[in-house]
Amino acid sequence: MIRLLNLTKVYQGLRAVNGLNLEIPKGTRFGFLGPNGAGKTTTIKMLAGVLRPTQGRVIIDGLDLAREPAAVKQRVGFIPDRPFLYEKLAGREFLELVAGLYHLTSDPSLEARLTELLELFDLTLWQDELIESYSHGMRQRLIMCSALLHRPKVLVVDEPMVGLDPKGAKLVKDLFKRQTEQGTTLFLSTHSLEVAEEVCDRIAIIQAGEIIAVGSGERLREQSGVDGNLEQIFLKLTQGKRLAHERPLSAP
Repeated sequence: MIRLLNLTKVYQGLRAVNGLNLEIPKGTRFGFLGPNGAGKTTTIKMLAGVLRPTQGRVIIDGLDLAREPAAVKQRVGFIPDRPFLYEKLAGREFLELVAGLYHLTSDPSLEARLTELLELFDLTLWQDELIESYSHGMRQRLIMCSALLHRPKVLVVDEPMVGLDPKGAKLVKDLFKRQTEQGTTLFLSTHSLEVAEEVCDRIAIIQAGEIIAVGSGERLREQSGVDGNLEQIFLKLTQGKRLAHERPLSAP
């Protein structure tokens, strides 16, 4: 469902992401981990079509993002770490705007879909209030509604738990599991090793813009030589590595 081929991003002579190659099957809950500055968010933005790669390709559901961006974005739901929302719109108005962008306004099931998502994320009572009055957690839940509105085949998520209370965090983790059971592919970047261990069935660790380990929890234990939890594996694999922003352009 997702293929990254030699994906690279260079900023002013520094390689933020350096030749990533990944294949992620349909229905996978894929975790993308790394320390600050390792290249996670840059990769996420290229995968979601927000940033253009310096070189390499992003293939979603067999389609090349560079050649068919609109078709790919119809298949992808993106939940950024800092969502942008139009604060002078009410919550439901914002979702209706997003529905228009995805050409869903003539869909007879749209109203039922909006109602379903607002109820799912506990926003029904707030749907007619301006977004400027929403808490951070409510804004995060609203952006998740918008990302799921068009029933994407791929869900790309950057730090989804920021600002959520324990109830909201559990709702989101359960939601991710249900979505993948229905065939959606999840690409999840997070600093929370606990969330990654609980939610994901396959994990990659990125450091200095390169993937240094990838596989199931058991496979990562083999690669690290650590018979422990994900935190211990992560610390062992990233110990002493350089950050992506410290990496010169000429580095191999």
